[in-house]
Parts: sequence; structure tokens; C-alpha cells
Amino acid sequence: MQLVKTSRDNLLRPLQIVSGIVERRHTLPILANLLIRKTGPTVSFLSTDIEIQITTHADCGVGGENVATTVAARKLLDILRAMPDGEVALSLNDKRMTVQSGKSRFALQTLAPDEFPTVTEATDYGAQIALPQKTLKHLLAMVHFAMAQQDIRYYLNGMLLVVDGKKVMAVATDGHRLAYCAVETETATGGARQEVIIPRKTILELQRLLDESDDPVQLQLAANQVKFSFANVELISKLVEGKFPDFQRVIPKGYKNTFLVERVALQQALQRTAILTSDKFKGVRCMLDTNILKVSSTNADQEEAQEELEIDYQGDALDIGFNVTYLLDVLANLKTDNIRVSLGDSNASALITVPDDDNFQYVVMPMRI
Repeated sequence: MQLVKTSRDNLLRPLQIVSGIVERRHTLPILANLLIRKTGPTVSFLSTDIEIQITTHADCGVGGENVATTVAARKLLDILRAMPDGEVALSLNDKRMTVQSGKSRFALQTLAPDEFPTVTEATDYGAQIALPQKTLKHLLAMVHFAMAQQDIRYYLNGMLLVVDGKKVMAVATDGHRLAYCAVETETATGGARQEVIIPRKTILELQRLLDESDDPVQLQLAANQVKFSFANVELISKLVEGKFPDFQRVIPKGYKNTFLVERVALQQALQRTAILTSDKFKGVRCMLDTNILKVSSTNADQEEAQEELEIDYQGDALDIGFNVTYLLDVLANLKTDNIRVSLGDSNASALITVPDDDNFQYVVMPMRI
């Protein structure tokens, strides 16, 4: 029974969208598969890892029958990538899927579709907002690098999303640094302020799928689930349970020692200084004096790097240490010409902001050097 007949690229696009979350090794073998459902000419492709589920559709079905099956995601994707451009046909015969293009033919094992564990969709979504894809992509890009990776405080292994009227805020922290970014939506949600923690894997997957367009993303929040709908893609994710730290208390206010610095010049100076740091100890010293910023690093071999930048600074003389990776992360993600750095004393966190823009704030804790 023929399922699909279309060009290779037409089939490759939806498969690439859903295959990103498929785990190579899983306790449930069927989770390495995609669920393919054909309803007349419409074919849906669905993947899940139990926590996240992605669905997309394509009009490439053949015949009027309604059929469903599951097949290994990576194998099907690798086969299609290796094929030359041309027409591809998928057909199902006796629990085997045949992939055919020109004189190439592959037979793949399938598993029963009724054993595929789809995510149960929430019945009641509270807050519902719409954002342009590029706005949501920007929001995620500005904070994602500050998420923890495998912290025992599991609520840090994700991103806090706050929806409050027309304002949407994203916050991420790993306990050593914190990134905050806010955007305004055109329409208010009308509901009460809502805060959810979205898992790290979901955030990284969204960054891969979203593009720089003005096309809308529908975002729906439930008590234990979030749903993103955009450009023929539907992504449902479980939420992280737990209480996120009060980020407003972490962001320092009223610092007197501030200066503007050219972002690229500081980034390049830090990159050069970082060469002589070790993998275990990524510390750099920042010494501030009137109109001058010195950045230096040393290592166990008594080697030393030093950079000097001219800045407009009239504040206190300061000598403060930072993990250079935390500074380089934020400088790589910002796209402005200049950044503002605000400091208290040598033991206080630094605040990095964008001039004339209150919508982004980045806090870095100092380190002893």
C-alpha cells in the first residue's frame, strides 16, 4: 500500500523538523521511531521523548486510505539525505516500509502505531499569547546560554517564562550568572500573571525550529504543559516543577561605578586573555582605574596575558575577578555596538546591560583570583 509520493526535499523537510528530539538510545525502543499517520492526502509526522512532542504535516499522501505506522527516525532520515534529488515513494507492506527512489530501494522494519506513547494534551490552557517567530527566537537567544546543564537543582535546568499582561519575560540562571530579557506583545492575555519553567531541551529545540520571520507563534500555557504552534509545527512540552529563584532580587540596583565599552573590542581582548587560562580555572582579572580597563590572566606555568582598553570611567579603582566564559557568552549573544558595565565593589556581582534599553540585564558573580 503506497503512503507517500513526493520529491525528496518535500519529505526531508518535515522529517528534519521532528527528528531533533528523537533519542538514539532509549529504554523504550519505539521512541526511536516516528509515528506517521496518513489521512487522505495529508500526512502527519510525530516524534516524542515522553517529555516533548513535535508534530508537523505535509500534503504528500497517495490514495484515500487512512493508515498509520511507525518507523526508525534516524534510518529514514539518513536514507533520504543520502539519496539524490528526485521523486521518493514510501509504501507499507506486511509490517515493512519500503523507501524507493529511482533504482534505490530500502526495506525498513515498522512497529505497531497503537504502541506509540503520544503526549496527552492539556484540556485547559490558561494564558494564550501570539508573538512573531523572530521575537520569540530573540527572547530565547538572549537568555538560553545562562541555563544550567545538569544541576542537582533541577528547576535551574530550564528557562523561566513569565507572562504578565502584554509583557513576556525570559530568565535563565545556573547559580553563577543570570540573564533576563523582556519583550512586549501586541495583545494582552487578560489573565493573571503566569510563571512556568520550560525544560532546557525544549528551549534548544525551539531555537532550532524558529526562523527570523514575522509569522506568528501561538503560545499556550497550562498548569503542567506548554504548547507552541507555528508554521505547520506543533510542539508540546512538559514543564519543570519547582520554584525558580526570585530573579528581581538578584539583579543589582543603584551601582555608581559604570562605564560604556565597545562590545567587540572587549570580546576580542577577553578571547586573547582566555588563551592562557586553564580548562579547570577560567578566571580573568579586571582592573579598573580612571579611563582604563586592564584584563589579565595567569596560569600554573607562571605565564601571563594582559590587555588594556581605554574607556570613559571616573569611578572607584577596582580589582575584580570573573569566569571569562560567562563574559564571552553574553558578548557573543549581544549584537549591540556598546555595552554598559555596572559594578559595586570587588565582592559584588557585575551588571551588564545595553545602553538605552531596559529589556536586557545580565548579572555575573565575581570569583576569587
